[in-house]
Amino acid sequence: MELERHSPVRTGAIEEVAERATTRVPDDVLLDAARTCVLADGVRRTTLTDIARTAGVSRMTLYRRYSDVRSVLAALMTREFGALLHRVGTGIDATRPARARLVELAVSAVRALNADPLLRTVLDRDAELLLPYVTERLGSTQRLAERVVSELLIEGHADGSVRRGAPDAQARALLLTVQSFVLSWRPATRDVRSEALLSELRHLLDESLKP
Repeated sequence: MELERHSPVRTGAIEEVAERATTRVPDDVLLDAARTCVLADGVRRTTLTDIARTAGVSRMTLYRRYSDVRSVLAALMTREFGALLHRVGTGIDATRPARARLVELAVSAVRALNADPLLRTVLDRDAELLLPYVTERLGSTQRLAERVVSELLIEGHADGSVRRGAPDAQARALLLTVQSFVLSWRPATRDVRSEALLSELRHLLDESLKP
C-alpha cells in the first residue's frame, strides 16, 4: 500500500524531468546528429535510435520531437537549405535591380545545392524519397524558396526590371525550372560542362523575366 500511494508521485516526477530534458535539448543538436547519420548511411539506413545515440539523448527524447526519420529529414532539409539560400542571398549586391538579383540567386542556388553534401547523399542513395515532392505536393523547403522568389518578383515589378504578371504563377514557374536543374544535375552534366549549363540557365531566366 505504501508503494501504491507514492507510485503516482514518482511517475509524475520522472515524466516532468523527462519533459524538461526534452525542452533543454536544442533542435540543432538533434538535426546535427541526423545530418551526421544521413551522410554516413543514407536516409533509409538511418533510424531514430541512430540519431538519438549520435545526439547523446534517449530515443524517447527524440520521439517527442519527431515521429519518424522522414519528419527529422524534412526539418533538417528545411534548416540546411534555408541557411544555404540565406548565404547565397547575402553574397548578392542588394543595389542591383531585382531581376538581376533574382537570376543570380537562382543560378548561385543551383550551384550551391549541387555541391551540398546532404542533397547529394539523398539524391545518390535515396532519390525516390524526393519523388512525392515532384509528383504529389510541395514541401516546406520548396515553399520557402518560392516565398523568396515571389518577394523578388514583386520588387522587380515595382522597379520595372521584371515583366509584370501574377507573382504566384511566375514564382511557381521559376521554382519548377530551377528545381529541374537541381534534381537532374548529375545526368545533365555528364556530357555538358556545368558552367555552360549554368550560363544557359542564367540566360533562360533573364530573358523570361525581361519586361
